[in-house]
Amino acid sequence: MKKDNQVDFSLTPFIVIWEVTQACDLSCIHCRAKARPWRDPRELTTEEGYSLIDEVKKFGSPLLVFTGGDPVKREDLYDLIRYSVSKGLRTTVSPSVTPLLTVEAIRKFKESGISRIAISLDGSRPEIHDSFRGVKGSFGWTVKAIKDCVEEKIPIQINTTVTKYNSEDLINIAHLIKDFENVVLWSIFSLVPTGRGKKEDGISPEEYEAAFNKMYDLSKTMAYDIKSTEAPHYRRLFIQRTLADSRNAKQYTTQDRIKVRWTDTIGRASRGINDGNGFVFISHTGKVFPSGFLPISAGDVKQNSIVDIYRDSPLFKELRDYTKLKGKCGVCEFRRVCGGSRARAFAVTGDYMESEPYCVYIPRNYKQTNSDG
Repeated sequence: MKKDNQVDFSLTPFIVIWEVTQACDLSCIHCRAKARPWRDPRELTTEEGYSLIDEVKKFGSPLLVFTGGDPVKREDLYDLIRYSVSKGLRTTVSPSVTPLLTVEAIRKFKESGISRIAISLDGSRPEIHDSFRGVKGSFGWTVKAIKDCVEEKIPIQINTTVTKYNSEDLINIAHLIKDFENVVLWSIFSLVPTGRGKKEDGISPEEYEAAFNKMYDLSKTMAYDIKSTEAPHYRRLFIQRTLADSRNAKQYTTQDRIKVRWTDTIGRASRGINDGNGFVFISHTGKVFPSGFLPISAGDVKQNSIVDIYRDSPLFKELRDYTKLKGKCGVCEFRRVCGGSRARAFAVTGDYMESEPYCVYIPRNYKQTNSDG
């Protein structure tokens, strides 16, 4: 198997997300799944889950994430995790933080062989986090769950979704989580107005740029890694800021410098994962999507192999063809490492190949084209 930074994303995703259930006891304002407390009888069965894991393994060794809803709502979750780990897949889980996420549940995750656990934290104080999650007491449960994971020595990923309710709280969140020694990654999600997420809950393009600058500054001082999710235009800012910081920047062409800095510094998954490009999402009923935030299905794992759908479906192939990007994204010199959020483009414009609607950057060629007109 090639190293991650050599994987051909037209053949193999870096990350596979399986929404094992939509059931969840929280009422988060941004929930793309519109989760509700009860389970859907159409969920993939345990045996169908095993078959799906077998198919995922045919990709090689992508990262497999069990998510929801709240995956802890499934009684067979630990069996599914153990099966995935036995197949040699790097396996992580993203549970909702409710009273179901007990110390015993966290210990069972460790015993099952989980590589990392992702926990959502959307505020540095209860009044911010709890209002976002829709359940009073959620902040306290979250801090306790993080401490329990530290105690069990499980690597932790913290997920934060940026909205108008917490964009000014990012630095406080960063400093709160730095005190937990097992936090290895802070994944900052940009709101996509789909599901329960609303456009009016988001922030402006200029506010995103300010948030990206905060992320970059924090990445220079925090021990954990920081990445963006559904905000690939952060990669553009990261490159710009890194080059500005580099004394040797003038020795390279723009494209050479992008390659050097992006490969060496953001090496988690090279070349910028995007919806359908290095990323695939399977719903609780088996439908296959480019991401959980882009609600256009390319097939069903009950009828076809996830490998065939990812590699050959017209939807996925088009999303990976950056020559078809429109507007600013189509002529942007950063499109190969960014590409814009295809999910947000679809949510805002109805066209998943349109420009990223929340990026302030104006490409050089775009300026020239407009001035020529």
